[in-house]
Amino acid sequence: MSLALLFGMVATPASAQIVQSLGFGVGWFSPRGFDTRVDGDVLVADLTQPDVLPGVSGSLSFDIGKFRGVPFFGEWNIGINKHVEVSAGFAYYSKKVDSKYLDLVNGAKNNAEIEQTLRLRTMPITAVARFLPFGDATGVQPYVGAGIAAVTFRYTETGEFVDPSTFDIFTDRYTAKGTAVGPVILGGVRLPLGGDVYALTVEGRYQMVTGKTGGAAAGFLGDKIDLSGGQVNFGFLIRF
Repeated sequence: MSLALLFGMVATPASAQIVQSLGFGVGWFSPRGFDTRVDGDVLVADLTQPDVLPGVSGSLSFDIGKFRGVPFFGEWNIGINKHVEVSAGFAYYSKKVDSKYLDLVNGAKNNAEIEQTLRLRTMPITAVARFLPFGDATGVQPYVGAGIAAVTFRYTETGEFVDPSTFDIFTDRYTAKGTAVGPVILGGVRLPLGGDVYALTVEGRYQMVTGKTGGAAAGFLGDKIDLSGGQVNFGFLIRF
C-alpha cells in the first residue's frame, strides 16, 4: 500500500508537467534559387537547354521565383519538460507557374507562343524537436529546433512542347510524384496572449529535400526536383 502511494505521489507531478498544444496557421515558402539548386534539377534543366538551331534556344522561359507561395500548416506539440518539446506537423502547398519557349513559336498559328503550365504541390509531414531555453509559457518563448521532413510531392508540366529533332509541336502532360525525405532546421518565438494558454507564433524553417522525377523515361529533362527552401510561418497556439 505504501509503495503504491509513493508511486502515485511521484507520478502525479511528473505527468502534470506534460503540456500539449496545437498550432496552426499560414506561411510563406520560398524555394531555392537558380544558382543553388541541386544538379539535375528539372527546373534548371528546362531553363538551360542547348540551342536547337544556331542562336535559337530550346529552353523554356519562366521565373523560379514565382514558385514562392502560401502553405497552410498544423502541428501537435508535446512538452517533455519545460525546455524540450517534440512535434508532429503537416502542411499543404500548391503553386502554378506559366511558361513558354524562349525562342520557339508556332508558325502555323501566326507565330503564337508555345505555352506550358508548371504545377508543384507538396504535403510535408514533419517530426521535430524544439529547445526552449527559458521555459516560461507566460513570457516570450524563443526556441530553436531540428528534425526530419517527409515531403509528398506532385509536379506536372502540361501544354505544348516541341520535338527538337523534327520541330513538331505536340500537346502532352508529364507527371512526377513521390515522397522525399530530408532534414529541417527551425527557430522562432512564441508571444503569449495574456496567460499560458494562447500564443501567437512566428517561426522560420529551412528544409533540405530532393525528389526524383523519373528523368527522360518520364518525359522530363531533369531527373530530380529540388524541394528545398525557406519558410516563414505565422500561427496561433493553444495549450491544453
